[in-house]
Amino acid sequence: MTLSASTGIKRVLLSWSSGKDSAWTLYQLQRDPTVEVVGLLTTFNGEFNRSAIHGVRQQLLRLQAEAAGLPLIEIPLPWPCSNEDYESLMGAALDNARIQLQIDAVAFGDLYLEDIRNYRESKMRGTGLELLFPLWQIPTDQLARQMIAGGLKAAITCLDPRVMPEHFAGAQFSTQLLENLAKNVDPCGENGEFHTFAWDGPMFSKPIAVVGGEVVKRDGFVYADLLLEEGP
Repeated sequence: MTLSASTGIKRVLLSWSSGKDSAWTLYQLQRDPTVEVVGLLTTFNGEFNRSAIHGVRQQLLRLQAEAAGLPLIEIPLPWPCSNEDYESLMGAALDNARIQLQIDAVAFGDLYLEDIRNYRESKMRGTGLELLFPLWQIPTDQLARQMIAGGLKAAITCLDPRVMPEHFAGAQFSTQLLENLAKNVDPCGENGEFHTFAWDGPMFSKPIAVVGGEVVKRDGFVYADLLLEEGP
């Protein structure tokens, strides 16, 4: 008998990108007495050992999972990666998670993009797993300020220079940043304007001490590297 069957508490696997939305989703789930987060699921570029979209070093994601007190299920993706490869690897990882972690549901930090939610629902249909979207359709200006007021700390690791000035790469996610964003930029970057790495907040037992590294332009995007701060 699984924990969920004996207590009525859902065992949840959280899709983890390393960014603020994933971190805030974790915090909301941690505060929900009807669920228990039992693991984090992340994809990364197997060629460069960095998170697939955010460009964050895999070492830092492992430190996030450690600070959250959760196992990190890592899915290495080939480079380049076809949709078929992605879906096959993701399906296998979810099958393993169902057995190893006895999960009932998978949670995502999606905010309002219907096509992404529909894609997830279509691919998960028939698995028997419930899909959770704790942040769904919260107005993003309101959500961004809730995150900051709630103690979430994050840095921009990737941005689209077509919609944001390059000097924002590496900037902290803050009230000042929100005030300086152009009106066509979503406050949470939901349309891909920017991505972040969450290094501290109420979802973690301790901060991940990072410092800014090299800023590079690659494949049309600007990436700000983050490095683990060396001790004294």
